[in-house]
Amino acid sequence: MTDAEAWHEDVLGPEFEARTLVLPDGAEATLVRHTPSVGDPPARVAVLYVHGFVDYFFHRHVAEAFAQRGYAFYAVDLRGHGRSLAAHLEAGGDPNLVADLALYARDLDAAAVQVRAAGHEKLVVLGHSTGGLAALLWAAARPGRVDALVLNSPWLEVNRNWLVRGPGSRLIEALGRVAPRAVVGGLSPHYGRALHVGTGGEWDFTLAWKPHESFPARAGWIRSVRRSQRRVARGLGLQLPVLVLTSDRSGPHGRWHPELVSTDSVLNVLHTRERARHIGDDLTFVEVPGGAHDLALSPAPAREKYLSSALDWLDERLPPT
Repeated sequence: MTDAEAWHEDVLGPEFEARTLVLPDGAEATLVRHTPSVGDPPARVAVLYVHGFVDYFFHRHVAEAFAQRGYAFYAVDLRGHGRSLAAHLEAGGDPNLVADLALYARDLDAAAVQVRAAGHEKLVVLGHSTGGLAALLWAAARPGRVDALVLNSPWLEVNRNWLVRGPGSRLIEALGRVAPRAVVGGLSPHYGRALHVGTGGEWDFTLAWKPHESFPARAGWIRSVRRSQRRVARGLGLQLPVLVLTSDRSGPHGRWHPELVSTDSVLNVLHTRERARHIGDDLTFVEVPGGAHDLALSPAPAREKYLSSALDWLDERLPPT
């Protein structure tokens, strides 16, 4: 192990450590662990958190909630995101983007190897939004690598009308083949501002890693996302327990409104519910009243409802002892 790959104190403080994961293609991801939860002897079940687009792991309260129930908690900042952003940019990459979402399988492989090597018997992946989509693709491609999935508002369909989802998507996918770096969109800034403590929200996160104005979404990346979403729609047939959690309602995604953090104002929850049916036979679906797109960042009591629902389900399906 090189010095860069050694565990060191994380930006979240003394209860968290991070290490660089050097991937087979030379890219880098970052693994974070909540050190009090790892255990000696190691906790039986480890949870690996996977963030979404324009995102990274900063959810200290989620790690602490899982630790209180006896689960070891880890998180990965995928290549090009958060702690892994600088190396990606230095290599000429676009922030938060890859040519193919399937590349994230290498990041998850490397993270899973380290988690298993720590002595944990079972592995749960907790994926949010794009991270949920990436986790589904990985689980389908790597049977047996993960024992259960918990998906927090997974991105299973684009939140647009039928015209954009159909003919519009085909146009963007064609553009992605010939001009993959063409900018075709990005996230609205209103949701991020509603979350951040500096603009009236509850949460403090690094704006260089999670900017309100988003990073550009490019045609090649969107093409890969749409191909991945169609893969889910065709049916994954996963042979493992899966929990999907969403808000109970969606809100407008392109403008400010007073329910930005009490509705899913990024995705359409009806799309998520319909697409989730194609994941596998052992599927549980839970709605969280008043939940935000990232349910972990919802205001109370929705935040507690999300965490208790996920933990109660895990206690039943994959108990820590």
